[in-house]
Amino acid sequence: MFAASATTPGSVVFAGDSLAISGDWTLTDYQHLKRTLASLESQSSPTAAISEVELAGLGRLDTAGASLLVSFLGPERLHRLAREGRDLAREKSALLLAVCEAMMDRTERAPPRVSFLTGLLAETGQRTENIVGLLKDLNGFIGQTLGTLFWILPRPWRWRITPFIAAIQETGLNALPIVALLTFLVGAVVAFLGATVLQSFGATIYTVNLVAFSFLREFGVLLAAILLAGRTASAFTAHIGAMKVNEELDAIRTLGLSPIELLVIPRVLAMMVSLPILAFVGMISGIAGGATVCALALDIYPTQFLAIIERSIEVRHFLVGLGKAPLFAFIIAVIGCLEGFKVSGSAQSVGEHTTSSVVQSIFMVILLDSIAAMFFMEMGW
Repeated sequence: MFAASATTPGSVVFAGDSLAISGDWTLTDYQHLKRTLASLESQSSPTAAISEVELAGLGRLDTAGASLLVSFLGPERLHRLAREGRDLAREKSALLLAVCEAMMDRTERAPPRVSFLTGLLAETGQRTENIVGLLKDLNGFIGQTLGTLFWILPRPWRWRITPFIAAIQETGLNALPIVALLTFLVGAVVAFLGATVLQSFGATIYTVNLVAFSFLREFGVLLAAILLAGRTASAFTAHIGAMKVNEELDAIRTLGLSPIELLVIPRVLAMMVSLPILAFVGMISGIAGGATVCALALDIYPTQFLAIIERSIEVRHFLVGLGKAPLFAFIIAVIGCLEGFKVSGSAQSVGEHTTSSVVQSIFMVILLDSIAAMFFMEMGW
C-alpha cells in the first residue's frame, strides 16, 4: 500500500508590498481558493500596491488553479512573471503562459463607435453586396436551367409529361377563379376612377379606352403574374425545400438523376403555359369589370363598349401584353425553385426562403414590366 501524498491547499500571503503565493492550486481546492481570493478582493485594491510577486512556494498546479491566479493578478502581469520564470518550474511556467494567453484572448473589447453616416453607408454596402450575390446565383441557375432544357428538348423519351400536366393544373387551372375575380374588381375600380376624372372634361366615353388599353397592355398580365408569384412561387419553394429537409434531393442525386430535370423543368414549362392563359383571362375579366361599371354608371352599354374597343384599340396592344407573360412565368418559376434549393435543412429556413421567393418574384416582375414598358414606348409599339 502506498501512502497518499500530502497536499497543502494554496494560500496568498501579503508581506508589505510583496505577495507570496504558495501551496497547491488545483481543482480539488477550487472552491476554497475561490473564497479566499474573493475575501482578498473585497479589500480596497489589494493587488494594486504590490511591487513583487513570489511564486517560489507554488506547489501543484492545474488549469483551474491557473485560471484563478490569472483572474486575481491579471493576465498581463502573470504572463510577465511566468515568462521571466524566476523560481518556477518550466512546466508550471508553460501552463501559466498558456492560460494567460487564452484568457487574454477572451477579454472583451468595446466595439468601436461609428457615426450614423458611416453605419448607414456600411449597411447600404452590405445590402448591395447581398443583392449582387442574389443576382449572381439567379443568373447561374437560369443558365443551368436553360442548358438542361435545351438538352432535353431533342430527346422526347426524357420528357416528363405527368409532372408537367400536374403542374399546369396546380399553377393554372386552380388559379383561374382568383385571377378572374381580382382582375374583374380591379377593372371596375379603374373604370370608376377614370370616369370620375374624365367627367370633369366631359370625356367619360374615353373610360372605355382607358380600361381596354390598361388591361391589354399592363394590368392583365401584371396582376396574373403577381398572383402567381405569391401563390405558386411560394409553393415551389416550400415543396423543394421540404424535399431538401427530408434529404430527398440527396437521394435523387444518389440515384444518378438530375433534380433540375426532375423538379425544375416541368414547373418552368408549366408556368410558361399557364401564365399566358391566366393573363388572357385577366384581360377579359378586367375589361368585363370595366364594362359593368360603364353600363351601370355611364350608360355605355356592352354593344357600344365593344364597338369602341374594336374601333379604337389595336391588336398590337393585346400582343404586347400577352408577349410578356412567358418571360414573367420563367422568372417566377426559376426564382421559386432556386429558393427551394437554398433551404439549409430546417423548418425555419423553409419559411425564410419561401418569403424571399415571393418578394424576389414580385420585385423582378415589376422591374421587368417597367423596363418592357419603356422599351415599347421608345419603339412606338
